[in-house]
Amino acid sequence: MAALLTVPSFSSSALSARTPLRHSSPAVRAPPPFSCHYCRSRRASERRRLTVKAAETDANEVKAVAPEKAPSSGGSSLNQLLGIKGAARESNKWKIRLQLTKPVTWPPLVWGVVCGAAASGNFHWNIEDVAKAIVCMIMSGPCLTGYTQTLNDWYDREIDAINEPYRPIPSGAISEGEVITQIWVLLLAGLGLAGLLDVWAGHKSPDIFFLAVGGSLLSYIYSAPPLKLKQNGWIGNFALGASYICLPWWAGQALFGTLTPDIIVLTLLYSIAGLGIAIVNDFKSIEGDRALGLQSLPVAFGMDTAKWICVGAIDITQFSVAAYLLGADKTFYALALLGLILPQIYFQFQYFLKDPVKYDVEYQTSAQPFLILGLLVTALATSH
Repeated sequence: MAALLTVPSFSSSALSARTPLRHSSPAVRAPPPFSCHYCRSRRASERRRLTVKAAETDANEVKAVAPEKAPSSGGSSLNQLLGIKGAARESNKWKIRLQLTKPVTWPPLVWGVVCGAAASGNFHWNIEDVAKAIVCMIMSGPCLTGYTQTLNDWYDREIDAINEPYRPIPSGAISEGEVITQIWVLLLAGLGLAGLLDVWAGHKSPDIFFLAVGGSLLSYIYSAPPLKLKQNGWIGNFALGASYICLPWWAGQALFGTLTPDIIVLTLLYSIAGLGIAIVNDFKSIEGDRALGLQSLPVAFGMDTAKWICVGAIDITQFSVAAYLLGADKTFYALALLGLILPQIYFQFQYFLKDPVKYDVEYQTSAQPFLILGLLVTALATSH
């Protein structure tokens, strides 16, 4: 901009150079030398002043962009601890570490363990079984989900620099070494607890440890190159949904009973609903995903089509499971599941289908409790 403002003086000089010369007259004299020097000095001074003002304008315009990406000054401390958007800025390293693990994502995994324990038909309300379940929940939630979320934030740092530059990693609130250390500590803690649970349950083969290793590997290839499953909206979201529904269920059922093939198939089918839940989180990242070439479903199909794919995956899956339970003469459980689907459809129209970006938190907090209760209904149905 500053360069453009100096162009007119150059053009004026060039124009005067092309002006035809006129015959001199005794009444018309050339200005004295000091006047030319004064004019040149004045023009140079004006150019410098304009240049300084233009530079100040450029600087102000650059600074004005940042607040559009930054959270409001009244960001929530609770949101920061839960690891969701609208978080307040934090300098305490332990709070930042907790934010990276996204505690808001732990409950589905913890609930999955409950469903697996219920489906086993062998859980008893005594101190030992409750203690086993709590350790399994810690393994699935804070440790391995925390590992997954921190790993994902690490490999998403370039996307977050576009979508949410104020997040801990792109903003520099936590160093590279501290993030990598956290990833390893959470992974090893989760695998260690998995091995402990196998010993505690008296398994001849380390079933829970194998599940933990498989889930951790899936988390890695979901986030990290060269595979980076999340680059493909269908494969990535199904992998994420299966991780949230299948793995904790399988761990809970293996801990207290036997993991059977029919349960494996049923939970994998239920993971199609998990695919729909995973799509919900893609809408807020559409800008960065598009910029970096990630084919999330909102990028590939557009927001309007993707939001219907999302709710369709969630609802059709649950209706199908209800039909399966009805066909298996588990009428009470089928009707209970249908009763839990209806509020989800209401909240889909109330929030998500209106604006999946603006109302994503409201939709998830209102609708997902009914979905996870439906999982427990299905688990209880399979145990009887």
